Amino acid sequence: MNKVKEDDFEATLTGESVENGVQHKSSWFKRIKKGILTSTKDKKDAPEGLWEKCPNCKYTCTVSDLAENKFVCPKCEFHHRIGSDEYFDMLFDEGSYTELFANIKSKDYLGFVDLKPYDQRLIETYKKTEIHDSITVAHGKTNGHDFVVACMDFEFIGGSLGSVMGEKISRACDYCMEHRIPFMIINKSGGARMMESAFSLMQLAKTSGKLNQLAEAKIPYISLCTDPTFGGTTASFAMLGDVICGEPGALIGFAGPRVIKETIKKDLPDGFQRSEFLLEHGFLDFIVHRKDLKEKMTNLLVLFKN
Repeated sequence: MNKVKEDDFEATLTGESVENGVQHKSSWFKRIKKGILTSTKDKKDAPEGLWEKCPNCKYTCTVSDLAENKFVCPKCEFHHRIGSDEYFDMLFDEGSYTELFANIKSKDYLGFVDLKPYDQRLIETYKKTEIHDSITVAHGKTNGHDFVVACMDFEFIGGSLGSVMGEKISRACDYCMEHRIPFMIINKSGGARMMESAFSLMQLAKTSGKLNQLAEAKIPYISLCTDPTFGGTTASFAMLGDVICGEPGALIGFAGPRVIKETIKKDLPDGFQRSEFLLEHGFLDFIVHRKDLKEKMTNLLVLFKN
């Protein structure tokens, strides 16, 4: 990461620090992004009069109350989509972690243009989201156990799988093998990034090969599928975990249910492609509620260590 000097002032404000190309964050770091707090330690800092409606039951509550409940609807238990900051705050002790490979960014190698040039889309997305790409890799401690977690952000071009995501996952595998640390990927993606064409599809084989090396080194790999997990992610690393789990109600599959229905010209079973359906049919090992996520992961880390 070559932004140390220009980021010094911003880091002072946000609680971030940069050392040797690695970005560090502490739990008191918080920002308001589309009305969602990235840290809930100080509820008094939540903007007043900000409300969120549950997409499932239409129950309305304040954003601060929703954040306090780990972004799970207090009425129907619907799990709202959240980003890497929120997951890291849940998983890592005191929300403290070290971000890895933050200096890697996507490039427009193909000069791709759809509604706008890809390089322009990247610039706008970086500015809008303030994250480095569709996946963030972090090293921290979960109840005292070292843990490397790679988490996708759906707001960055739909959490799409591009060359940067593949490279970060590959480097994370190398890091875990070097330091003998368990690895976890929190999946939330619409699939391959079409703007990168074959460069995106190459990541399926690349990440699968790296995870095979991780398995040969006997380093545990956990895959958590959240809503939605689709396309190339499901066709590769999302379904290659030693343990594969999902959040309640998460939509998980390769092609979407509407596409499948139009293709086979038949109605689909109730709950098709939801995590409960996949658990029943043997695609998931278990479903984990967010309030139990840290405890479940700790149990797995202890089990693998023994």
